[in-house]
Amino acid sequence: MPLLIVLLGILLLFILIAKFKLNAFISFIIVSLFVGITGGMELLTVIDSIQKGIGNTLGFLVLILGLGAMLGKLVADSGAAQQITGKLVEKFGRKNIQWAVVLTGFIVGIPMFYSVGFVILIPLVFTVAISTRMPLLYVGLPMIASLSVTHGYLPPHPAPTAIADQFNADIGKTLLYGIVIAVPAIVIAGPLLSRTKWMQRVNATPLKEFYNAQELEEDQMPGMGISIFTALLPVILIGIATLGSHFLPKESVAVTIVNFIGNPVIAMLIAVLVAIYTLGLSRGKKMPEVMDSLSTSISSITMVLLIIAGAGALKQILVDSGVSDYIADLIKGSSLSPLLLAWLIATVIRVCVGSATVAGLTTAGIVSSLAQSQGVNTELMVLAIGSGSLMLSHVNDSGFWLFKEYFNLSVKETLSTWTVMETTVGVMGLIGVLVMNLFV
Repeated sequence: MPLLIVLLGILLLFILIAKFKLNAFISFIIVSLFVGITGGMELLTVIDSIQKGIGNTLGFLVLILGLGAMLGKLVADSGAAQQITGKLVEKFGRKNIQWAVVLTGFIVGIPMFYSVGFVILIPLVFTVAISTRMPLLYVGLPMIASLSVTHGYLPPHPAPTAIADQFNADIGKTLLYGIVIAVPAIVIAGPLLSRTKWMQRVNATPLKEFYNAQELEEDQMPGMGISIFTALLPVILIGIATLGSHFLPKESVAVTIVNFIGNPVIAMLIAVLVAIYTLGLSRGKKMPEVMDSLSTSISSITMVLLIIAGAGALKQILVDSGVSDYIADLIKGSSLSPLLLAWLIATVIRVCVGSATVAGLTTAGIVSSLAQSQGVNTELMVLAIGSGSLMLSHVNDSGFWLFKEYFNLSVKETLSTWTVMETTVGVMGLIGVLVMNLFV
């Protein structure tokens, strides 16, 4: 019965948004109420769960997306994005531009949360697509695939790190095996998938606030060094913090300061403050002009935030109603290989709950004793769960809506692009794990 209710809720969400064109945020709240009430939750508990889901989701994302929108606007308006993309095209060549964004996404994605990397790199993707006159998905999908793989497979991201700790898996080996498995997954789900006919038929368009439609002359743009430094300053700060936490004494004041500066929110705030000077005031702009630009950037993502909050509300209802535990109990008695079983459980929970992190951590709790009792390679178990947790992303996943809104796609188009890409990443991860299991 709980599984049927979830399926009916997801179907209702599709109908409200795709058929009746109801606002996605309102649709999420209606479906959250439907799933919670029909699932047997008390009326007031349903409301509390919705509020908790919205609060937990926006508590982090409203800061990241807000500051990311400001930084993206400054990078775009100043010509810094045009400067960087011009050099990328020059170095890699127009034919190899996909590999440039793949490499950029992978480097940025390793130390950084998916949503942080997304909002930092998306203005560059928009500018590359416009300046080279290439389809947006042809340029954007490889970068998104890189970010998604690093988010699901590799420490120090929250879910892989927490799962590795729960299994007592070696973090270094998990990272090493993960990189080996990640490379073919990114290549197939990014550059190769974006060249298929159905991807080329989708007409994605960028949010106009995040690129500068006017081509600037060289003397109108900031220098290459300051452009790269400002655009990637959050990555630099977070990377320093990651290294510092490994090499500095654990209880020292230095590691506390480094971790504070490298917190994604603080790193983004510092980057915006630096960008106000390097890409604004030092270029001759007045403070009111720069602030007007920042205000415009925020207004463009208001609905994006609300839609993602709605997805968070539904996710919380599904977690609080016990759906993930119910699904896990149905599957865990199977005689399948522990690696395949872990992947399958993570996939089913991901489809029903929406959150990759929730799917990964829930699955880890279910299969931990199974993995230890059968002597399975724990590092590969972490990667199997991470792969499954990325499968079949759809309307109950906040990442689905982030991609949809920034690329100006319909729900159907997002399912045929984002969902296919995420599923490809998940399947390739499983194949990589099973192959590697033959050798380690």
